[in-house]
Amino acid sequence: MARSHITLAALATAAVPGFDPVQAQAFSTGMHGDFFAAIVTDAAGRELIVRVPNSAEAEAQLGAEKYALETMTAGIRSRLSFDVPTLVGRAPLGKTFGLVFEFLHGDQLTLSDFTPETGLPTSIGTAIASIHSLPTHFVSDAGLPTFSAQEVQRQTRELVSRAQATALLPAALSARWQEAVDDSSLWMFDPTVIHGSLGADSFIAGTDSVAGVLGWAALRVGDPAADMHWIINAPIEAQNIAFDSYGDSRHSLVDPKLRQRATLYSELELAKWLLHGVEQKSPEIVDDAIDMLDRLVDSVHQENTNAIGTDTAPVLTVTEVVELLDETPGDAASGRYRGMEPVTDDQRSSNSLSE
Repeated sequence: MARSHITLAALATAAVPGFDPVQAQAFSTGMHGDFFAAIVTDAAGRELIVRVPNSAEAEAQLGAEKYALETMTAGIRSRLSFDVPTLVGRAPLGKTFGLVFEFLHGDQLTLSDFTPETGLPTSIGTAIASIHSLPTHFVSDAGLPTFSAQEVQRQTRELVSRAQATALLPAALSARWQEAVDDSSLWMFDPTVIHGSLGADSFIAGTDSVAGVLGWAALRVGDPAADMHWIINAPIEAQNIAFDSYGDSRHSLVDPKLRQRATLYSELELAKWLLHGVEQKSPEIVDDAIDMLDRLVDSVHQENTNAIGTDTAPVLTVTEVVELLDETPGDAASGRYRGMEPVTDDQRSSNSLSE
């Protein structure tokens, strides 16, 4: 059932001692509608965002983010170059629950914002490096997933095998990906703390710099390249700036195959979309995935390379990526929760509590 902004304001009152809301604003969570949400404001101007899941999957994702954020102590957060959402309350609502967070102000980024003319590529490289520089023990001590390089290689090989088993992969991509997962030199990296589901829209920004990072449900120890895969789809100049900034921040700790694995993960997003279509028995999704895979083959051939090599170029142009993202629901393709999204002016529909 739908949850009104009035209901969510009441939940904030129950979840946060001493909070007395005077205004609630409905918040659009985007096209997928996994959550009911509202921004609630008190007389002092404090803004909180309330989230209530509307499915079992969304409930599990929100619960995972709650636990991840609770593991991020003040000491851990002080090591980051940006703000992280702060959980301030929880309250039951029917058969589910709602969470209340301090609202982080900023503009949600899109891939089209990621251009070399701004300071964002530098700031994003630094921000990701600060995540990867966190001590791994705080993740493992909390019982969150921890994967070795060998386990990551095995998981990636299994994904490629599943895609190959559909008999729908272009031969060129099947061979390219198989060579990558079998290349032991590609998988010689030191696991780090990773966000686990980073994309352009995970970031909120102020003026040409990252102000906050959202969506921590997949926090884990794993391959740092997994947090970089989306950068591969940006203009090459912006990519170079981001990877250089990351390297400067990580110093000698950056592995030489980071960018190649990021490229592989970027391409494998299409394999995940294909598998999603097969699993859902959706001819439309399968046909869409096949079309995108064919375009990827053309792009790879234009690069005159069939391997994920040292000088691997961007998989697609930014225009092509924007077109693919318009065609493909990203959350459905990846099965991942992007976490709390910031509010933009056109997402607010202000309503006083007296209405």
